Amino acid sequence: MDFAVSDLAAAAEDENIQPWQNDHTRAPIATKIVIAGGFGVGKTTLVGSVSEITPLQTEALMTQASEETDDLTATPEKQTTTVAMDFGRITLDDDLVLYLFGTPGQQRFWFMWDDLVRGAIGAIVMADTRRLRDCFPALDYFESCQIPYVVAVNHFEGTPSYEVDDVREALTVPPHVPVVIMDARERTPVVESLLALVGHALDVTPE
Repeated sequence: MDFAVSDLAAAAEDENIQPWQNDHTRAPIATKIVIAGGFGVGKTTLVGSVSEITPLQTEALMTQASEETDDLTATPEKQTTTVAMDFGRITLDDDLVLYLFGTPGQQRFWFMWDDLVRGAIGAIVMADTRRLRDCFPALDYFESCQIPYVVAVNHFEGTPSYEVDDVREALTVPPHVPVVIMDARERTPVVESLLALVGHALDVTPE
């Protein structure tokens, strides 16, 4: 018994253990969020920057076999790619737990999207201003599925910065859909993007 108690105390000190995990009387709201966008736009980075658990990643080394299908012009240093999904978790305000599912970006893996988005309250569609056309398939997908989404422009170092209104016009994003500029490597702007999505989903979901 003493051994079990000491183990529990040690576990409670782990930074990855959340209060609701040790209190069975609490029932936090668990929600599913999808992170989508084109190849190499930063989906894996986004999930990893905020996940309070070690993120599940299905990264595979890129080979010559994908040279004709994966455009590395904007991301020449990229050596791996997501072939199934990314998965992470973040707790907000102790009562809201977001489960993050990152989609694969290449067209040959799009058949997985229907399964990945099932049950999601909304999606973050990531965009790279150097390759805005790459996010159009994701925008069309969530529009057709009527799943709430926000557009998050991942600003890469050394690239021009654009105003939100310019991005909205270029992508023909409806006025009611939030558009944010952020850095997928930084926790705070990513959390703000997630909160924007949750708020948007609550606004557009019928009571």
